[in-house]
Amino acid sequence: MERIQSEQQYLDTINSDGFTVIKFDTTWCPDCKNLDRFIGDVIDQHTDKTFYALDAEKFQPFADENGVRGIPSLLVFQNGKKIAHLHSKWAKTPAQISEYLETLESKV
Repeated sequence: MERIQSEQQYLDTINSDGFTVIKFDTTWCPDCKNLDRFIGDVIDQHTDKTFYALDAEKFQPFADENGVRGIPSLLVFQNGKKIAHLHSKWAKTPAQISEYLETLESKV
């Protein structure tokens, strides 16, 4: 999963036509490290979406403007708008994340 490194990259990423999933995380977060153990399999099952990671501390203004209060959080963007947000307490298992990603079409 590619990591967002700049404000411009973030803006370009969220303005995509397709579903863009951004994992807001930090380097010290134990739940983030647990998510990293299985997120690759989830990504492989959802090839219709593009996945990125973003350090919520390095880019605190983006976390704040998107209501990220816990990490890891998975936010989905399309055409510059946040269309879904999976909060950290619901992002603990592959099943929870896959179920969330499968409901995206109904949110548009």
